[in-house]
Amino acid sequence: MGRVKTRNLLKLLALMADEVIVGIFIFLILPGIGVEIPLWAGLLVIAVLLAKDFLIAPFVLGGGADKRPETGPESLMGRTALVVEDLSPEGVVKIDGELWKAECTNGTAKAGEGVRVVSVRGTKVLVERRG
Repeated sequence: MGRVKTRNLLKLLALMADEVIVGIFIFLILPGIGVEIPLWAGLLVIAVLLAKDFLIAPFVLGGGADKRPETGPESLMGRTALVVEDLSPEGVVKIDGELWKAECTNGTAKAGEGVRVVSVRGTKVLVERRG
């Protein structure tokens, strides 16, 4: 299992710790000291806690350092661009409808080809031909 998957599994287990603790308290500890809670009430509490986990899990598991930036130059890394003006080695590409000055780092690329963004240098993207 990869490092990221292991980290996400640990986050998920930590997120679910409150259900385990509350379940032990409701179903084992309270009856042990003479306090009886109806089964339906205990299950309702666990269900509410699980629903809370399902609502916040995407934010906990998909955020932080593992998440790809959504803005700024770093967000362009790995993206596909369409060559608008031949890259020999410099020209123009289009990324999400925006035109960018570009330089092909591994040869040339003709208009209409797809290239991959590998770096950003100021207002210029450095791209590589795919394949």
